[in-house]
Amino acid sequence: MQPQKKLINSAEDCVDEALCGLVRASSGLSLLRGHRVVLRSDLDQIRGKVALLSGGGSGHEPAHGGYVGAGMLSAAVAGAVFASPPPASILAAILCLHSAGKMTSSGVLLIVKNYTGDRLNFGLAAEQARNHGVDVDMVVVADDCAFTCPSKAGKRGLCGTILIHKLAGALADEGCSLETALHCVAGTLGVSLSPCSVPGCRPSFELPPGDMELGLADEVVSAMIDHMTNAKSHKKTQNKSCSTSGLHMLTENRGMKVARVMSGSFMTSLEMAGMSLTFLRACPEILRLFDAKTSAPAWPNLSSGCTSGRSYLTDPTTVPAGAHDDVLTEGPQSPAMRKVLEKVCSTLLEYQEELNALDRASGDGDCGNTHAQAAKAIQVWLQSHVVPGCPGQLLSALATVVQEKMGGSSGALYSLFLTAASGHMTGGRSHAAAWANAVHAGMQAMRRDGRAAICCSGEAKQTSPSSRLCKHARNLTDCAGIQRAAVGAESTRSLAAKAGRASYIAAERLTLPDPGAKAVAAILSAVVQALEEQ
Repeated sequence: MQPQKKLINSAEDCVDEALCGLVRASSGLSLLRGHRVVLRSDLDQIRGKVALLSGGGSGHEPAHGGYVGAGMLSAAVAGAVFASPPPASILAAILCLHSAGKMTSSGVLLIVKNYTGDRLNFGLAAEQARNHGVDVDMVVVADDCAFTCPSKAGKRGLCGTILIHKLAGALADEGCSLETALHCVAGTLGVSLSPCSVPGCRPSFELPPGDMELGLADEVVSAMIDHMTNAKSHKKTQNKSCSTSGLHMLTENRGMKVARVMSGSFMTSLEMAGMSLTFLRACPEILRLFDAKTSAPAWPNLSSGCTSGRSYLTDPTTVPAGAHDDVLTEGPQSPAMRKVLEKVCSTLLEYQEELNALDRASGDGDCGNTHAQAAKAIQVWLQSHVVPGCPGQLLSALATVVQEKMGGSSGALYSLFLTAASGHMTGGRSHAAAWANAVHAGMQAMRRDGRAAICCSGEAKQTSPSSRLCKHARNLTDCAGIQRAAVGAESTRSLAAKAGRASYIAAERLTLPDPGAKAVAAILSAVVQALEEQ
């Protein structure tokens, strides 16, 4: 298996460049020269307070440098990717913090994840610091819930470490002593969908397609919660595919009261796809510390309200009835307009594959599908609604159907056109001049909001001549603009796209007619045919 591709300059410099980018982007941070240590740039503010130092291997960003700031860590030391930091850098960070707070200093607390390399290197640095007269202590975080019967090495330190950073940081910011006990219970369980790899190396493990380390989505989170809350749980779940939505993490149905929810990337593992779920047993004091302010760049701005039992839905505003929102009633023109719509729908369904083929050259290849979707939606609407005698009401109703059912940019353009046109078809008028004014209004709306011009929009290309020439037509069937639509659609072969996905494709590759223009031409042709048959 080949090494995974990485968007980095070099494997040797990626850690240093990442740390440099972090401190350059965060005005409250600085780097300790000669070491991979991120420091608060206002270290004078920790005088007389406990300084907090944490860290670990790189590749878990934003941990740990992103949690340096007032109210959280005083400094974080980084190792190479997935490697514990060297004792020399840890010691340098301890001495720097001690020097910054040496006037009535309250000591340095090391917050270490439970990995052998981290414990050894931080422990060695702590011993060396004590020989330099530094008051230093160490707390080891082991929140991993994956193993109900952990080995001699114990549980690993995972994302629960971030919560310890926050709680201890709030206590330190309040001036609490190094001996202040912080009693809390946290647990973390993670799942992964894919492996990760150290830059320049092969993936650390393999997962066959369709497999993962625990399961997926609803069943995964359910299994995770059961596993973490039941000491006898050995349940393992496998599933094929689903999403890992943060909404599934709510646990009210298990009798838990969720006081706070954090959802985001807090401790990652390079490109590994997956998630972890961390629980922290809360009390009023824990919540007070959790809600305390911090300047750490990676800590989110959270609401301090309890999430359990909170209503999270807001009723939409009732839209007042518009000019075309009255009860639909038939009129003398209703049968004719129904036949026109039926003809348009059947025509679009016939053109579905042709439009898809044209769109594959310049877009997503789904132009025919979206038009067919609109046609089917209108057919369903015709089965359950009367066709109103007022053209403005009909256009407004069609705009709603297209907006809700068609989708894509075409759906938005057609709905915009129909909505604007409907406002110019009042009083039941239905003659060439009235329709020309309505088409012109729709065109203006498309140009304004879609930034379309005749030279670059297929829809605009076809409807614009129609709106100009309808004004001079004796009836709707002898309009030269409509009859010339097919010619206009073919002429789009030579037009360079100025908007939409086609604008990102080299002009020399676009040799076919615009599918949107072909669709409009087909619609206009169907309208004429339906009217001529009556």
